[in-house]
Amino acid sequence: MKPQYKKAFTVAAAIVVLFIVHTLLHQTNSFAAPVSVAGVSSAGNSGLNFGAEILNGIQKFISFTGFRNASSGNLIMIAVGLLFIFLAIRFDYEPLLLVPIGTGIIIGNIPFFQDGGINLQLGIYQQGSVLNYLYYGVVKGIYPPLIFLGIGAMTDFSSLISSPRLILLGAAAQVGIFLTFLGALYLGFNMPEAGAIGIIGGADGPTAIFLSSKLANGSIVHGLQTKNLIGPIAIAAYSYMALVPVIQPPVMRLLTNKKERTIRMKPARAVSKREKIIFPIVALILTTFISPGALPLLGMLFFGNLLKESGVTKRLADTARTSLIDIVTILLGLTVGASTQADVFLTSQSILIFVLGALSFVVATAGGVIFAKVMNLFSSSDNKINPLIGAAGVSAVPDSARVVQTEGLRYDSTNHLLMHAMAPNVAGVIGSAVAAGIMMSFLM
Repeated sequence: MKPQYKKAFTVAAAIVVLFIVHTLLHQTNSFAAPVSVAGVSSAGNSGLNFGAEILNGIQKFISFTGFRNASSGNLIMIAVGLLFIFLAIRFDYEPLLLVPIGTGIIIGNIPFFQDGGINLQLGIYQQGSVLNYLYYGVVKGIYPPLIFLGIGAMTDFSSLISSPRLILLGAAAQVGIFLTFLGALYLGFNMPEAGAIGIIGGADGPTAIFLSSKLANGSIVHGLQTKNLIGPIAIAAYSYMALVPVIQPPVMRLLTNKKERTIRMKPARAVSKREKIIFPIVALILTTFISPGALPLLGMLFFGNLLKESGVTKRLADTARTSLIDIVTILLGLTVGASTQADVFLTSQSILIFVLGALSFVVATAGGVIFAKVMNLFSSSDNKINPLIGAAGVSAVPDSARVVQTEGLRYDSTNHLLMHAMAPNVAGVIGSAVAAGIMMSFLM
């Protein structure tokens, strides 16, 4: 017998033995009965009691194992976690997100003893557990602004500064947010819950988590009792972000013809260092005056960009865009994944959220492409916009811009659209955060 088969046989035999012992202990209570046979010595009594204690200990051990407490829901969610990890490793779908989230899903669905309300401080929803402390950063909206700080320190706004009209494409793509909000209301979600679900249309995971932590956290919001939808909303948002290369291209091809896909745009003008420094300051003041609710996100985004562009805080910028964002991504992905505990996550509401999320992503992509075509109606013949870049108006940076580049090269191998697409892409980040702030101002 091969060594690997011997190991598998040993593990299987051990499981069978534990199952037999567990069955026997449930079928008989003779071990727990008091011993009252006349003439039995005290030594005999001690021996019987010792044996009963051993068997009781084995029974207790079995009752605490995952095999004893597993449900079909746990197994389904563990399979989902494995799928996430597979997609990340095999197809390179957002591995920095899907590997932590997939691992978190597995961790969150390892079954453990919960009978009688006993708190072993293991699960993410059990007070005092390590996961519960880490989850605090999700529930209180701490992690998303830190993610935005890192994004700001990595982002180059030059393409947007050189062609400010493209910010309209980022704004147009946010139509998915508000249409999804209406769809969620139609399906029976209350106003705060619908607002949190709607933000999935922005294809921005941190923003979705931030808003759902305010509007759909299981507490009373605006006089309405809400459900805790943070887990389903976050998983839906990050799932569709990972599937950008799958979802967007069919929509882009459906709404454009070959001539439009080969439109060549004017090269972006050079942007001075002074403009790069002034932009985050002006943008911070302007956007947060319009939408103060977005201050934690946009404040950190533009602060991170100022660290990058100022040229005098290189060390801080390097920390924000490397170590800090990596650490927060690990904690965010792991805890969001672990929050998908089967008894909380596997509900009809979760299925509806995923359906709405898919539709909102399609609508957002279509909104950007269609608006680019509308803008071309008012543009001169030498200043046309390639409608493909409208799809980058969603907030999935830089994946949407890369998809636009790939699609453009399919129809003209010399037409590089990446830098043009980055303008609506970063505008989408700003737009989704502004939309989240507007939702908060209406619904809280």
